[in-house]
Amino acid sequence: MSGQTDPWATRTGLTAILITVPELTEFTDRWRSVSYSPARPTISLNELIPPHVTVLVPWRQDPSPEAVQRLEDAVAEIEPFELTFPTAGQFPNGTTWLRPEPWDRVRDLVATVQAAFPECPPYGGEHPDPHPHLTISSSAQGGPALVAEAQAALDTEEVPTIRLDDLTIWREGDDGIWQLTGSVALGGDPELR
Repeated sequence: MSGQTDPWATRTGLTAILITVPELTEFTDRWRSVSYSPARPTISLNELIPPHVTVLVPWRQDPSPEAVQRLEDAVAEIEPFELTFPTAGQFPNGTTWLRPEPWDRVRDLVATVQAAFPECPPYGGEHPDPHPHLTISSSAQGGPALVAEAQAALDTEEVPTIRLDDLTIWREGDDGIWQLTGSVALGGDPELR
């Protein structure tokens, strides 16, 4: 979320808990394919990882079965819900994003997971109360014109509604590319894994 390279982000082998929305790839690629993370400046955002809303990063370096169970327990009472991204915005550093709705449910989900892992401060403690978002352009490539362009696209194009029924677990490879390693169902439904 910061414009500079945060110390936690320069580490390798990170894991993260995400709301992944690959259904938005076609819509977001126009921006994510030409935007680069300050921490990984040679790989575009769409090559690094699919479109997503970060729930918790960095998570456990090597998530144990007990940690995954703690995550499952944390989200067992949260029922799946429909997710949309109707609004574009930007952080003061220029990072451009889409806002997930229903905002309060997403924010509550993020807070529930973060509360289950107090030993894993969000963004390494850099952003203790993060603003859930789907990054479409990093700080170096974002700006007011891009926000306006994204909002116009949201207003005129059909953007898929997503059924959020799980959280996904990702690990960053040695090459900087993130790989899916697991998922945890919302509402405790193991058939959704």
